[in-house]
Amino acid sequence: MQARNVAAGNGWRWIKEGYALFRLNPAIWIALFFIYLLICMALSFVPLIGPILLNLLAPVFVAGFMLGCKALEAGEELEINHLFAGFKQNAAELITVGGLYLAGMIVVAGVVFLLTGGSLLASGDARDLKTAADEGALLTALVGLSLLLPLIMAYWFAPLLVVFHRIKPLDAMKTSFFACLHNIPPFTVYSVISMVLLVLAALPLGLGLLVMIPTMTASLYTSYKDIFAETPN
Repeated sequence: MQARNVAAGNGWRWIKEGYALFRLNPAIWIALFFIYLLICMALSFVPLIGPILLNLLAPVFVAGFMLGCKALEAGEELEINHLFAGFKQNAAELITVGGLYLAGMIVVAGVVFLLTGGSLLASGDARDLKTAADEGALLTALVGLSLLLPLIMAYWFAPLLVVFHRIKPLDAMKTSFFACLHNIPPFTVYSVISMVLLVLAALPLGLGLLVMIPTMTASLYTSYKDIFAETPN
């Protein structure tokens, strides 16, 4: 798969096109997210294994949403069954993507602890712990963000590349990372506008999130279509 470079303004276009997909069947989009939220809540209450399962299965559900976007684009109906469609296509590879992402998160958390919290504990500094924690908060955030961003870039397109093109998980994550790296300007525009819209959507009792969250999910599909410039098989 060859990613192409697109203009910075395309970041805004992804959101608009995502909203257009949402408008094709808003009721089912909202129903899908309520069901997914219930699944996430149920798994989060399972001790130890629940959060791990949630991370492993997340790409499978993402693939289901993307298959739903593809159906809408083809003039077909979005259905509740699309949420679970990823379990029928390349499920093992999608779960592997989730495992690689989870492993990356664990590594990031470990590095952040070693560089910040671990160094504070090892220093023997007798200062008030709260003061020390406050002083290290900015460093922790910067270190965590610098490590987390490459991981998110590797994860962004990976479920789509696996489900639409049957690319191996690690190769899909490499391809996703470089696709994002070569399109920093549109992703910057996309991120800034997305954050503003999400904040605004959360203001009226969070009701706007019923539109924005499906829109942002559909925009993942539109960004993929734009950057990879191919119609998935």
